[in-house]
Amino acid sequence: MVFKCQEDSFLKQFTTRVVNCEPASLQWSPPNLTELHELKGFNVIFENTILFPEGGGQPCDYGTVNGEPVRSVIRRGSKAVHFVESTKPFEEGTQVQQRLDWQRRLDHMQQHSGQHLITELFDSEFNYETNSWWLGSEISYIELNTKHLLSRESLDLIEDKANDIIREGKEVKVVLVDPASAEMEGVRARNLPKDVEGAVRVIRIDGQRDNMCCGTHVSNLSQLQTIKLLFAEKTKTGINVYFVAGLRVIKRLGDCFQREQQLNLALKGGPTQHLDLLQKLQNNLKATKKSFQKVLKDLAIAEAEKLERMPRPLPKYFCLHRKDGIEVEFINTFLRHAPEEICLYFITVSEALLGGNNPTKGHMVLRGTSDLVDHFSAKFLTILEGKGSGKDGNFQGKINNVDKIPQCEALLEEYFQVQKSVAQAS
Repeated sequence: MVFKCQEDSFLKQFTTRVVNCEPASLQWSPPNLTELHELKGFNVIFENTILFPEGGGQPCDYGTVNGEPVRSVIRRGSKAVHFVESTKPFEEGTQVQQRLDWQRRLDHMQQHSGQHLITELFDSEFNYETNSWWLGSEISYIELNTKHLLSRESLDLIEDKANDIIREGKEVKVVLVDPASAEMEGVRARNLPKDVEGAVRVIRIDGQRDNMCCGTHVSNLSQLQTIKLLFAEKTKTGINVYFVAGLRVIKRLGDCFQREQQLNLALKGGPTQHLDLLQKLQNNLKATKKSFQKVLKDLAIAEAEKLERMPRPLPKYFCLHRKDGIEVEFINTFLRHAPEEICLYFITVSEALLGGNNPTKGHMVLRGTSDLVDHFSAKFLTILEGKGSGKDGNFQGKINNVDKIPQCEALLEEYFQVQKSVAQAS
């Protein structure tokens, strides 16, 4: 079946009748978001529809039916199944009003027609066939059947030719062709779905090879406005060429300009200086990091020497907790210079005082006699909600709740007090 949306891709509202309506639920995420929500509603089939069902690399349309939102449209054989988010069912045989989300449709038509144009140009210029394509929410890509990564010059060549053709304003026609007829010879097409019945849609653009396609398209290439090829990258099966067309080019330009203004403020210089300023920042960062590592080493050694100077006998255990973002290397340097007669070291570092991205997370190290390390490591990981491993008296791990470190210290104090009492009693 050819749906109304395929007969007239510019039709924004349409009156039809309900054929079937069944209760249903849908895992759905709003555009540009990833979090899924379970929606309750109905799967509805109409006599016809202006809402395109997902297929041919093109996502489905959105819209409304009698004011109720349509969140998904899929093709089931010759029928289009609409998930309508509604608390009330639609009675079979009743007349309803469909309204199309036109901005989403226009965007999809521009990207899809743009894909046909650049697919044809890569074929004619480089003899690269398109294996597949994907229409994303921000950018789209075609997958070319080649292993040769395209240069920027090659992308610019295709882009220039595409925009020259767009300015010519060539008409885009949609015709129905019998798949068994001689007219299908020369039509670019992949295998037809097994459930397709009757004539197939063929997209015709003057001067280009005909394409079999189920999607919605502009009626004139001038409606694409412009195409921008962004970049190409290798995949396991070919080369993906990423692009935007029409209103997406304008939006992307606006987004890039906003980022440019933000960089101007952050770097204190204009676009022509950005690379030099970033290089300067990187050099300063390397120098600062090198100095920081020296200070870190000196601080760790100073802490170890302070412990070494303590009156003997030294305590049975020693705890040291840094919450100012000091790196793990601080622990390693400290332990290399710390007195060996202490039975157990319990050292942690975190960013709790700095309020970083994860202020309750940190790194823990236990070092000492094997029996003590084995005794406390599992208990501390449970309290601090972490995981780790170790052997031969050395244990380290990631922890997720530095606020509970005092509970671990309390266990140490209790254990060694008991040990002291036992020793005194004996």
